[in-house]
Amino acid sequence: MKSRALVGLACALVLSSCHGRPRSGPVTKGEKTSSAFLSIATKKLVELDLTSGAPETTSASGWFPLPASRTYVGLVRTLEKLPDDQDAQGVYVRFGSASFGFSRGEELARLFGAIRAKGKPVVCHADTFDNATAVLALNACDKIWMSPAGDANTVGIASQMIYFKSALDKLKVEADFVHMGKYKSAAEPVTRDGPSEPAKESLMAVLRSIRTTWLDGARDAKRPKDVVAALEAGPWSAKEAKDKGFVDELGYESEALDDAKSKAGAERVVTAFGTGQKSGEGPDIGEIVRIIAGTEEHAGGRPHIAVLAEEGSISMEAGGIFDSGGITASAMIKTVRRLKKDDSVKAVVLRVDSPGGSALASDLIWHELVELNDKKPLIASVGSMAASGGYYLIAPARKIVAEKSSIVGSIGVLGGKIVIGDALAEYGVSSYTFPASPDPGAASRAAYLSALTTWDDATRERVRDSMHDVYDLFLDRVSKGRKMPVPKVHEIAQGRIWSGAQGKKIGLVDELGGLSRAIQIARDAAGLDDRAPVVVEGGKESMLSTLLLGEDASESEISHAVERVTSERKLLMAHVPVEYRRFFSSLSPLAARETTLAALPFGLVLR
Repeated sequence: MKSRALVGLACALVLSSCHGRPRSGPVTKGEKTSSAFLSIATKKLVELDLTSGAPETTSASGWFPLPASRTYVGLVRTLEKLPDDQDAQGVYVRFGSASFGFSRGEELARLFGAIRAKGKPVVCHADTFDNATAVLALNACDKIWMSPAGDANTVGIASQMIYFKSALDKLKVEADFVHMGKYKSAAEPVTRDGPSEPAKESLMAVLRSIRTTWLDGARDAKRPKDVVAALEAGPWSAKEAKDKGFVDELGYESEALDDAKSKAGAERVVTAFGTGQKSGEGPDIGEIVRIIAGTEEHAGGRPHIAVLAEEGSISMEAGGIFDSGGITASAMIKTVRRLKKDDSVKAVVLRVDSPGGSALASDLIWHELVELNDKKPLIASVGSMAASGGYYLIAPARKIVAEKSSIVGSIGVLGGKIVIGDALAEYGVSSYTFPASPDPGAASRAAYLSALTTWDDATRERVRDSMHDVYDLFLDRVSKGRKMPVPKVHEIAQGRIWSGAQGKKIGLVDELGGLSRAIQIARDAAGLDDRAPVVVEGGKESMLSTLLLGEDASESEISHAVERVTSERKLLMAHVPVEYRRFFSSLSPLAARETTLAALPFGLVLR
């Protein structure tokens, strides 16, 4: 029944689109068509609508999959093809207020540069710029327009941390945590009132490295010298941004579009990325089928490259009050096994953007990726970060590719619990543990996961020993993948984060570059030519799995589950800014009674 409904929907959409498309039938007898007319008709201005960004995965739109062409992989593939598109005379880019971050901005700037190198003008329009997108535009665009009421928030790079220890002390709440590695400072916000010296050293080194890359990017744009100096002196109004050289003209999208048409010498506008498809140009049959399937590039059984895009915190399963999508072992393992068995998949590019999470889930996924790499090339591409558990996942790859401003490393583990026993005692609520064993320390051991009591010294040492074993396991995984002695890995591990540029120098990264370069490496490793398809895969749970339901769930059960999950997420996540949710959820395995995490020490967002 469901398949029939889907086919019916497809047919209805196809019929609608066919009727909606202007007719351009054959030339009738007696009509003449000049070659000049045909030449003008084929010339086009390519529009890229980036106002909604470019999500890393197809699951970014919520319950239903996003077409692969609307993801970052789709954007990269579109830009790769434009330099050699003979009909494309120029490009018009709508940034809106979207942010792409530093690492993706590096790659996009190079791809736009290749288009400009072919003599095709790139005209851009934005409402606002942040640090990263401003430098992207300076490198990507021949001419930059900005809305008259817009602004350029180029204010420099900094990190802010919040520390809760004193507040928890007043509430009689205790944070009982253990960590492996002197730089593994994830627990410091709840155990200290300020950063430790190792934590400060690690973070500042990364921020300075990213700042260098950022400023060098502005210099490479060959704009007025004032631009580089102004990068850290904003925010600027639109008028000020023009005076400083960030912007060439102030105006609206329609004006910028007319300018782009004029520079390209083309009246026909074709939207190649985004949701801004022009009226009267409905999708054709092939596009309808691709949208329903969730992908724009099909292998059809032919040898191809699979891009496995994974984003967010790492957990065992989806669902629960802290769930934010993310990477789940249960779903990703299924996908990796399928790719391993599929003989038409000749190589896999693992695109990771994750701060880590569950150490157990990370290790289970690692094992499957090792087996995949034994059978076919596995190449890793780092998005904004592959930290802690995120780096655990890419460790088996034959090559690791990252941008200079990506975050890698944080090889370390931590674990602990928040204890509220004393806080409850303030309100006259007390607890007592009844151990079944008469042995000394039995009560503390049996209740070691309880939020009512702290660990005694013996139990804390047992937790520390267990955590040390997981840390040693992490070091061993990296050692094998990087072909680096364990003592050497330990020197650069200990929970320390590194920029991609730093990671390249110390051996955590093989090559500096983006997703496009990783795909090329995978193609070469598999012996495929440039015509081989690139298909986007995803290791996400089905909708029913996300709702913690079986495939035979009734309509009533599904309805109640959706209502439950929606209300729980609203309650706990509604007031957490979107960009920080994955860091918040990376700690969620503690709520599921896991004791050891491989997670980034803090929520680090670069833009």
